[in-house]
Amino acid sequence: MALGARRDAGMVTSEYAVGIIAAVAFAAVLYKVVTSGQVSSELQAIVKKALDAKM
Repeated sequence: MALGARRDAGMVTSEYAVGIIAAVAFAAVLYKVVTSGQVSSELQAIVKKALDAKM
């Protein structure tokens, strides 16, 4: 019984590792998209419009 529990505990660690790798890959893709020229200029325009809005 204890031997089976050991193998399951190792799987949890590997699942965390795969999840972290997937999250880092997603963050890298998101960073590339957000820092691209067109998206960056669109975001700047949105922020400028929001800051220039009259209240």
